[in-house]
Amino acid sequence: MDLPETTFLGHSTLLLRMGGRTVLTDPLLTRAVGPLRRMVPAVPPGALAEVDLVLISHLHADHLHLRSLRLLPRDTEVVVPAGAAGWVRRRGVPRVSELAVGGTRTFGGLRVTGTPAEHSGHRWGPRLTHGPQAEAMGHLLEADGLRVYAAGDTGLFPGLDDVAAQGPIDLAALPVWGWGPSLGPGHLDPVGAAEAVRRLAPKVTLPVHWGTLAVAGLCSVPGRAGARMRELLVHPPHEFAAAVTEAGLPTRPLVIEPGARIGATV
Repeated sequence: MDLPETTFLGHSTLLLRMGGRTVLTDPLLTRAVGPLRRMVPAVPPGALAEVDLVLISHLHADHLHLRSLRLLPRDTEVVVPAGAAGWVRRRGVPRVSELAVGGTRTFGGLRVTGTPAEHSGHRWGPRLTHGPQAEAMGHLLEADGLRVYAAGDTGLFPGLDDVAAQGPIDLAALPVWGWGPSLGPGHLDPVGAAEAVRRLAPKVTLPVHWGTLAVAGLCSVPGRAGARMRELLVHPPHEFAAAVTEAGLPTRPLVIEPGARIGATV
């Protein structure tokens, strides 16, 4: 089965080679994000040298991470949700452009469409009304006769059927957890992600948004709290794959560890 060369760098960060472009989604490349600590090795700088396009799904710091963006080559184009470019540019990211939900842009041989998401678009969370705000989104990438859907961070929403209606999806990158012991609204857990697979019918699904971040010190807390966090760094993608298999869905769940790559044929 043909797929684009894809490396899962942890959390929602994918490195894809499509249409002659080297693309990063939601780059999270450092050892810490505020109170969160990276539980897998940091991304080696050499892996980023050829990146020329970044797609940002929403403004939360674990997806729009300014320190990580500043590690990329200065001529990398960073595409953010509509309305956020000025805020990002003022924080030291030189080449920023926008894409709206429902909009389409072409980057060389790569076509990118903004897709809806069910998730807070506020930089600091859904309960605040001041500060930067932009609609959360996913991305549909099309090149080389292949379609890749990177959902960003989302819960289930009716527009998933519209994403599927745009054509067969070869690879869907779907979140299956987060960084803490529980999930708030606007997230997919393993069962929810399996339902998304039922509606999208991708050929291959890659579970993401797991196994990468945890609150500093939480994994070493004695008792059930620490044990649960350690389990959540490992179990969600396997629970997702089991739910897909149990439901008899016509997709291949592909669980790989952060840092692993899938080649052009799997």
